[in-house]
Amino acid sequence: MKLLTILFATFILTLFATKLFQGSWNLLFSGNLGMAVFIIFTGLSHFKFQKGMAMMIPDFIPFKMFWVYFTGLVEIAAGIGLMIPSIRETTAILLIIFYVLVFVANINSSKQNINIFKADYTGPGMNYLYKQRIPMQIILIAWTWYFGIYLM
Repeated sequence: MKLLTILFATFILTLFATKLFQGSWNLLFSGNLGMAVFIIFTGLSHFKFQKGMAMMIPDFIPFKMFWVYFTGLVEIAAGIGLMIPSIRETTAILLIIFYVLVFVANINSSKQNINIFKADYTGPGMNYLYKQRIPMQIILIAWTWYFGIYLM
């Protein structure tokens, strides 16, 4: 849930900054900037924790390191795309699809107790999936829909 702190902190700080400097609460900008910072941060983590990330990918998928780097770049591009009004809605739709697809890797990771930071099998397991990852995934999808699609 540390990652959600990045999302919410960026949102709240940006919301207050827009009120202070523009005179009004800018939900659209603040919500999208929060998600952009969040998703760029997670994209960059694919390059720092690549071995642990590769362990998350199910065995039937070949070229694991390619997918780790590729999805990291996709996340960084999505963060940028959310900040460009003309492509925000398309980016949000694709990001929601992405969140659903990568959830398979999160299930696999939890089943195997993968610790992506240490690249070993000392992770929190299914308890993490049920108590943290599923709620976080729901928040990410709902947030992306609300700020990237609904408020448009």
